[in-house]
Amino acid sequence: MVERQFHQMSTRAIPAQAGTQSIDRAAQLLVHVLETDAPPTVGELSLRSGLPKSTTSRLVGALERQGLVQREPAGGLRPGVVLTRYARRETGEAELVELAAETLDRLAGETGETVNLGIPAPASVELLDQRDSRHYLGSTNWVGRRVPAHGSALGKVFFAWESLPLPIEPYERLAAGTAAGEADLDLDGIVERGYATTVEELEPGLWAVAAPVRDSSGAVIAAVSVSGPTVRLRPRLLDEIGRRLCVEASGLSVRLGHGERKRGVA
Repeated sequence: MVERQFHQMSTRAIPAQAGTQSIDRAAQLLVHVLETDAPPTVGELSLRSGLPKSTTSRLVGALERQGLVQREPAGGLRPGVVLTRYARRETGEAELVELAAETLDRLAGETGETVNLGIPAPASVELLDQRDSRHYLGSTNWVGRRVPAHGSALGKVFFAWESLPLPIEPYERLAAGTAAGEADLDLDGIVERGYATTVEELEPGLWAVAAPVRDSSGAVIAAVSVSGPTVRLRPRLLDEIGRRLCVEASGLSVRLGHGERKRGVA
């Protein structure tokens, strides 16, 4: 009887021990990603940690799903949106909102449409601040809420500049499930233009334009958008607003320290 109880206790302890070991190993891999200058690959992490590549790949997959790491197109791994968002919180999301206030005010005054400031969040975009449209027909207040990254102009910016990993599920299928318009994810075109656009991709009757905001390291940490109903979408409007957004977003980036390192070297 005692032997049977001991066996049952030992059997129950194994899953807990295995779970703790997995957590330790995943934490070890995360530390390697955080402490390495160049984004390491799964193979490099396997060598450094001494873990089999299959085990390393499985643990990295778990870290990716939780937003703790994200994979670059070349295969390297870097801190994910959860960690970068926490870092921004430590340096001050409130400061970002404060520094962006004049930018949002100017864009709202010039366009008359809804203006938003957003940051990347796991598989979505979180809205930090907003200026309402001057028209009766406009957007509701989205501050503090999240929108799907796919199909939104802000999300496209984060995809294009790799602030968010591309969704595993095909983008066209995701976007088709949320809107009436055609999905368009030409990342090279977005980077070349400097801004992203959507027309009825996130929601029927809604268009939007967004441009990236960079911090002192050059990383895209936020984006500014202008949006409105398609009944006011006249020819060339998206391009006009897109170019204006690039100027304003660039100015905000400078206020966040972007370009200071380059000027210091010179």
